Amino acid sequence: MKQLLLDIQPAPAPTLENFVPGRNAEALHSLYLAATGRADVRFVYLWGATGSGKSHLLQACAALAREHDVKLVTADDVHALDAAAQQTLFNTCNQLKENGGTLIAAGEAAPMRMGLRDDLATRLSWGLTYQLHPLTDKEKAQALRAHAEERNMKLPDEVIDYFLRHLRRDLPTLMATLDALDIWSLTTKRAITLPLLREMLQPDAREKTP
Repeated sequence: MKQLLLDIQPAPAPTLENFVPGRNAEALHSLYLAATGRADVRFVYLWGATGSGKSHLLQACAALAREHDVKLVTADDVHALDAAAQQTLFNTCNQLKENGGTLIAAGEAAPMRMGLRDDLATRLSWGLTYQLHPLTDKEKAQALRAHAEERNMKLPDEVIDYFLRHLRRDLPTLMATLDALDIWSLTTKRAITLPLLREMLQPDAREKTP
């Protein structure tokens, strides 16, 4: 994909509020309780395909826990941990259980299906486990429309269709591109259209700015 003008306005920091839940509302609620110290269960494990939002949620929970002075440890991509890192996470699980604290971890599959050492997989299963479901194209389109309405943007259906067909499909990239398109529209003093979007995506678009 050609260079986007995403540096015009960086994507916002991950929060639970700017995560579009789709079919993941229950997981989102449990994460909020865990990160704010209100959950009875102190171990939460998330799994799902690339782009389902695991890293976004872990970063959001870490920030929320700092705000609420909650002792929280996060562990992302646990499926990729080598033997030493697995031992470290195993020890961390035991320490959190003994001394208090919360663990939110994430990987590409359920704990017992990633080839981890059995004792670590068991500990990752101690609390709540959620499979994260990626947003459907319809849900992504709804999210884009809602974001456009918040910015008072008139967003044609053909522009949304182009977003979903030709751009990276993760929601943070789509939202950042939409914000860049809004600024490009204001900069060029032109309405948002498919030709304007295609022009913005050209690598020499800035040089053509009036």
